[in-house]
Amino acid sequence: MPPRPRGLAPRRGRRPRRPLGRRAARGDGRRPVRRSERLVNVAALDIGSNSVRLLVTGPGGTDLARESVIARLGYGVGNGGTLDPERVAATLECLRDHRARCDEHDVAALRAVATSAVRRASDGEAFLDAAEAVLGVRPEVIDGAEEGDLSFRGATSRLGPGEGPFVVIDLGGGSCEFAVGTASCDDVYSAEFGSARLTEAYVRHDPPAPDELVACLSVVEAHLDDVRRELPASLDARTFVGIGGTFTTFGAMEAADGEAVDGLRLSRAAAEDIYRTLVLDPFDVRVENPGLPRERAHVILGGACAVVAIMRGFGLDELVISERDILDGITADLAAASLS
Repeated sequence: MPPRPRGLAPRRGRRPRRPLGRRAARGDGRRPVRRSERLVNVAALDIGSNSVRLLVTGPGGTDLARESVIARLGYGVGNGGTLDPERVAATLECLRDHRARCDEHDVAALRAVATSAVRRASDGEAFLDAAEAVLGVRPEVIDGAEEGDLSFRGATSRLGPGEGPFVVIDLGGGSCEFAVGTASCDDVYSAEFGSARLTEAYVRHDPPAPDELVACLSVVEAHLDDVRRELPASLDARTFVGIGGTFTTFGAMEAADGEAVDGLRLSRAAAEDIYRTLVLDPFDVRVENPGLPRERAHVILGGACAVVAIMRGFGLDELVISERDILDGITADLAAASLS
């Protein structure tokens, strides 16, 4: 008999849009040029394992474009494997679209970064060559420490220091970064699990079999032991912040009609409820849930396991969901550089 999955309950109907969480605040007569008016439009691109995302900001950090397309570049790459040609083609097409959007907004500075999938791929340099030909700039392969630092700065940019110390959890497709700090990031731990990576490695049935869910939960729990050991300050954090597609999907499924996801406080009860809804239903039923994009309805299975395992592992009653992330950290740096 297969082991019983932890946290499962009898099958429920489709989850209603009912919120269980709550929301997280004179001279010579010539007019001087304000600092914000000296800024230019800048852009950041994040080439992740599951999605390709763009942020264009204008003077004062105003969002001009924020887009995300699921391309699944990391599909099947494992550790040291090669990138799938179809996924590379899909990713390059996303980059063409994003480059066009940058041109529409007359972007003066663009920084593109590549994360877990390209870090792990044996043919990552060939992909970077192709991406550079499309973008006109070469994407930088950043390590988990820089990824976590940039994500921390973006995610906490609209939170007051009084809400810290923080733990920012950047749950991506191929890795999960845990960053701790208050006014700035003090330390980062990059764990080798992500929504797509868990789903591809352990989920073989739809809906997942009980032992498949246990496997996903157990892998995350094992990594959390490392997080707590390497980041002891995480145990004293006041506010946990979740970023990335899985967390924002949980937020969208939890939010009431018209309620913003950014800043929403996701309760443990709400997260467990969403988890049960996602893992007990087959794909054709799961995709009917409001707030769940069809293209994310498969990889969300591993991501859902990660969310509840993290909240259980740290004993969280709630966490804050932020739509501000690594892209915001990069554009803030580019905007600051434009002033120097």
